[in-house]
This record gives sequence, C-alpha cells and structure tokens, in this order.
Amino acid sequence: MLCWGNARDGQLGIGLEKNPVFEPRMCHVFSGRGLREVACGGQHTLFLLQDGSVYTCGSNSCGQLGHDKAGNSPELVGALDTQKITMVSCGCAHSVAVNEQGQVFVWGAGDGGQLGLGSAEMAVRIPRLVKKLCDHSISQVVCGNQHCIALSRDGQLFTWGQNSSGQLGLGKGETSKLSPSPVKSLAGIPLAQITAGGDHCFALSMSGAVFGWGKNKAGQLGLNDKQDRAVPCHIKFLRSQKVVYISCGDEHTAALTKNGGLFTFGDGSRGQLGHGSSNNELLPRRVMELMGTEVSQITCGRHHTLAFVPSSGTVYAFGCNSHGQLGTGILADLRSPHPVKNDFLTLNLRKDLRKYSVIKIICGGDHSFLMYSSEQCPAAPEDFRVFNVGKSLSPINHDRLNSWRLKLLYNTDANVSKDIVIQLSSAACWNASFLDQSDDAHFKTNPKIPGIDLNSVRMLFETLSKPAFAGVQEQATTSFESLLIPQLPRSPPDVEAMRIYLILSEYPALQDSKNFIRLTIPLAIAILRLDANPSKVLDNWWCVVDVGVFTRMVDMYKSIVVYMLTGGKTAPAPVFYENYFMATLRLLEKLHKVNLKAHHVEYNHFYIPDITTLVNIQED
Repeated sequence: MLCWGNARDGQLGIGLEKNPVFEPRMCHVFSGRGLREVACGGQHTLFLLQDGSVYTCGSNSCGQLGHDKAGNSPELVGALDTQKITMVSCGCAHSVAVNEQGQVFVWGAGDGGQLGLGSAEMAVRIPRLVKKLCDHSISQVVCGNQHCIALSRDGQLFTWGQNSSGQLGLGKGETSKLSPSPVKSLAGIPLAQITAGGDHCFALSMSGAVFGWGKNKAGQLGLNDKQDRAVPCHIKFLRSQKVVYISCGDEHTAALTKNGGLFTFGDGSRGQLGHGSSNNELLPRRVMELMGTEVSQITCGRHHTLAFVPSSGTVYAFGCNSHGQLGTGILADLRSPHPVKNDFLTLNLRKDLRKYSVIKIICGGDHSFLMYSSEQCPAAPEDFRVFNVGKSLSPINHDRLNSWRLKLLYNTDANVSKDIVIQLSSAACWNASFLDQSDDAHFKTNPKIPGIDLNSVRMLFETLSKPAFAGVQEQATTSFESLLIPQLPRSPPDVEAMRIYLILSEYPALQDSKNFIRLTIPLAIAILRLDANPSKVLDNWWCVVDVGVFTRMVDMYKSIVVYMLTGGKTAPAPVFYENYFMATLRLLEKLHKVNLKAHHVEYNHFYIPDITTLVNIQED
C-alpha cells in the first residue's frame, strides 16, 4: 500500500510523521495480511482486511477510531472481533462497518444524529449496532460529513443524520433524523450504487439513471442551478452517458461512464474538476484532457480528485494540494489532470526488479491511498465500471431460485421463508433482474424501450413452474398477492421502476383460473390505477413487445371474462364482482387501443364468441 497527503493526525498510518507527504510513500503495516478495503474520513482512516477485521488510525477526537490507542498507526477495533466485516465507510468524524449478515455498526461523532442510534451523542467510542436496520440486510452504506445513506439487498434506501440542506432526501421541512428513515421516492428503482459528498447524495440505477439531492450551492447536483434539493432529482443530462460509478467530494462530483469517460461538476475553486480553471460547473462536463484514454477508477477527496488509466498504469490527480494529497511531489494546486509520481511502478527504478501494478485508488479528506500488487503476489486491478454483485441488491435468477429451493427443502427456520418473501415481493429486485445486455440495450431504457429481456423472464418462470420448485412458487404467489401487487404505485418514480408490470404479466400462474381473483385481476387494477404518463409508457412498451407476449396478455384477460360470466360470479364477494369484471374489460380496452397502433393481432382476436351464449345482449 502507498499513501500520501495530510499526516497531521496520523491518518496515513505511518507512525509519528506529522508533515504533509507530497509523494507516494510505502506503508508496510498490512504487507502480506490481505488488505481488502480502505475508507478515508475527514482526519481518520479505516482499513478492512480479508479476514473481516478492521483497523483504524488518525484523529480520535470523537471516538471515530473505535479504540483508545494512539492513532499514529493502524490498531485493531477489538469490539468488532466477533464480527466478519465486509464493508467500511467514514464520515467527517464517524465510522460505519457492515458485517456479512448485512448488520450495521457505528461509532464516533453522533451530534448530528449520523450514527442512527436514536440519540445525538457527542462521541460513541465503541461500535454499536444500528438496531433499527436489523430487519434489513444492508448491502451498501456511505457517509457524508454528518449523515449516512444505506441500501438494503431488497432495494430499499434509508438515510439518517443531519438534514440542513435536504441531504436525507425525505422532502421539504423534514428535520434531521436520529434513526434511519426510508426514502420512499425512489421505491422500485433498481439501484446499483449510492454515494455521498459533504452534504449531498447520489443514487445510480442499474441502467445509468442518476438521482441527486441535498446541498447544491456549487452546482454539485448537476442540475444547472444552485438550488438545494430535498428529494431525489433525476439528472437528465447524464441519462444517455451510460454512467456506471459516481464519487463525491465535499462540494463536487465525478461520474465515470462505461466507456471510461469522466464527467465532473460542482465546486471547482481548487481545480478539483480538472477543467483547467477554478470555475464551478452547474452541469456535468467531460474532463477533456483525459479523452482518448479509458478511465477505470475515480475517487474524490474533500477538494481533490484521482483517476486511474489502466492502459498506461497512470494515476492522475487534480485539485487542492495544500497537504500533498495529489502526490505529485509539488505543493501547488492543479487545475488539470497531472500524473501522480509513479517511481514505485517504474521497473528500472526498483532495486528488486519486480513489476508492481495498481489495484485500487482511495481518497477522502486531504489524504490518499493506493493499493498495489507485485508479480510475486498478483491481484487483478479493480474496475469500477464492472458491476459489483457483492454490494448490490439481489437479482432474481436461476441460481437464486435453486438456492431458495434448497433452503426451503432442508431448513424449517421461519427466517429463511421471510428472507425469500422479502426479495420476491421487492419490485426493485425484479426490475434489476432481466436487463437486456445485448449491445448494452438496457442503458437505452426510456418511455419507449423497457430495457429488459422478456425471454429471460419467461425462462425463469418456466423453471419456477417445475414440480421441484413448488415451494418457491408458492412463496412467489403469496408474495405477489399480499405484498408486491398491492404496493404498486400510481406514479412510479422512473421508467426503470415500471419493468415490473411487464415481468408480472409473464408469470404463468396468472393464467390459472384459481389465481384470477388473487393475482390476475389485481394486476389489471394496478395497471389501470397508473397516472397518465406512466400509463402511456406501458402502452408504448406493449407496442414493442413480441407478438407472443401481447397475445398471451389478451387471451388471459379474455379468459377471465368468460370465467366471470360462468363460474366466477361466486368467486369474489358480490360487492367486488362488478369492479373486477369492469377492470378486466377496461384492461382489454386498453390493450385494444395499443393494438390499433402496434397491429400485433387481427382486430377480431379481441372477440369473445362465448359472450353470445352467456349473455342475453338484447336484455342486458
């Protein structure tokens, strides 16, 4: 590992050195011990090892180290000894760790409610469990200066802490929160990443939609103004750029695209945007000096930015350099990308003649780290453009179905069934599950393109219908009936949250008459309940689906009409009968209007011949 930047509080972990470190310096403390992750706070640092242990160093003014030893060198956080930690994050003066069960532990400054413990304690010196999140398996947690944001494996978003600029995303007039609160305005969107700056946040969807909220004084939300936002707002400018990773500084933001392009926006006063000036940028702007190269990693400190170009093995730095955090060997701020001194990677300058390569760059506050590997102990460099399955919500696929089948077969624990239901009833998990990967088609998701592969949906449901999966299918049907369909909103927050309507319509159990009242008609009611714009989006998507998909939908609801006219009258309570019947007819009417545009089937395909024998047309 290499480190550079501010060392005053011991945050570099190199002992008693207090002077700024202006170029990368070796830090041998974890050599050969399997360093997994580094997280940088304002003046402190967390190190996560492969064995799940956590070490900390730096300032301990508010107990953010989680131990009472001197902060000059990394020391073990003994209170976490019984946990296998898989993720760490730092705020200005607080720390967070997540274990392999998805439980969240916090310590350090809590005066803004940023610990989520239900109280505003000045300093918590020993890690504590955030009990309010215990019912959720957390896959990501990130920290702002005095707030936190967490994403659960079933796609729910939670925030807590200081809300002075709307950084909790809970709406206007909301005060700071001492405990985690759900951010319901993004419900159903399949989120790939969450990140936080000083007082602003971003959520990134699986298909590259970017949502930002919180402080916007310098334009760090990329919305072409300086107004704070109290709820997540779609950054339309980035929708077509295939954004796959975002990093935030105190008041600036960097976005990495799948093609290796880098966009920055917000505060540029110290050159941290890399545009050759100290101007703020209210809209995302491409870092032109890095065009022609593919960037694979980006990371932001308080007022500086690092970017890694794997083809040349070069780490570029720009922004504030008052503490040497750029690692260029000189004191001056830099307004354009400049290579970090790379003597450590240059073959002919090394006495041992071994070749070293970058694994990962990390920065925060005013300090920076670089994890590297040698030929003797090779490790693949990280690519932030590659989807990190370990930190994502849980997509529903064949492997997961099989895992659930085995769990239900060999485990009678009620919690197993509960975990399965949580994911099966999550619109976000379903919306993340069948992305059309051909030529990155899912990145083109818009009101006319759903971005999912319905053949994959059908294949998964075919597997689910096999006798061996009867237990899982029973859980799915119950989850859809009791939780998923009743919770479908009138106005989904984004088109990516609408894929669920196409997915559910492919579920074979909907075609079984015993599920008409439980599932099929409630789905029709949910569709008809949609506001005008999302309803139009669904119409557009029905226009482009395969003929087979559309035909099955029409035939399914035609069969419900016959069912209701024959034996179905006694199925629902009489008070619901007319509502159910009308909902079925109205959905067929909606599909008929779509067909007038799409010409999927002949107009007479909508005829229901049985009506002439089941209904006295003249009398009724």
